[in-house]
Amino acid sequence: MKQRTISSPLTLAAGAGGEGVCAGDLIASSGIVASEARALLAFALGATRESLIAQPQRAIPAAIVASFRDLCRRRLAGEPMAYLQAEREFFGRRFRVDRSVLIPRPETECLVEAALQQLRPRKRPSVLDLGTGSGCIAITIALERADAEVSATELSESALELARVNAAALGATVEFIHGNWYAPVRQLYDLIVSNPPYVAVNDPHLAELACEPATALTDGADGLGCLRTVIEGAPACLNGQGALLVEHGYDQGAQVRAMATSSGFRSVRTLIDLAGVERVCVASDF
Repeated sequence: MKQRTISSPLTLAAGAGGEGVCAGDLIASSGIVASEARALLAFALGATRESLIAQPQRAIPAAIVASFRDLCRRRLAGEPMAYLQAEREFFGRRFRVDRSVLIPRPETECLVEAALQQLRPRKRPSVLDLGTGSGCIAITIALERADAEVSATELSESALELARVNAAALGATVEFIHGNWYAPVRQLYDLIVSNPPYVAVNDPHLAELACEPATALTDGADGLGCLRTVIEGAPACLNGQGALLVEHGYDQGAQVRAMATSSGFRSVRTLIDLAGVERVCVASDF
């Protein structure tokens, strides 16, 4: 069945402050896609979406109505659902997110899967995640490989604090280090992973991501600057049999491979994501 949307949001008559409005009517008059409206109302209530489907006549308190309306207005203005709900699922786990960090995306799971594959033959491997953001990469690796020693760097103090919150909530042991890329690193690692800013400043897709932190998306130039920093700095921070895995843009595969080869890596290949797009460069043997 096609989901109902309303062109003029939240015009449903209600008592002063919204008393007496039922869940079904609020969702129907929200002005956004019904599934999103139901998710936001469930979030505002601290309930499940299933409970709202089962009880469409449930009366909603005035304070919750006001909160829900605010969430819907923000959604209509283009704010992502992940920020409105303050979380996003990644690798089967819920991570807290806010506007200080990039929203975790499915294509980045390709990076994590490749990292876990690289780590499979290693015992007690050491892993470094550069520019950790919400911490989703480092935390996932730490949880999937309990024997790994995982560290993560991040320049943004607010992002680093959120990563620590996520690690604590999920029970992951990660050493979080404040600093820019390799600057605070004082040891060698078996594996370095990174999802750096790689969107070119003139890329039309950037406008669609206006709610997310620009510094987590673009280097302010051609999108290759941070990738170059990560790739060129990796050999000095890897053990002799170590590897680098870096996520990149849909059209950057050839350039990233060339960077890795120029930096001394003899084995360089690109992995394809679920959409069939070149997404992760794997570099080793340097």
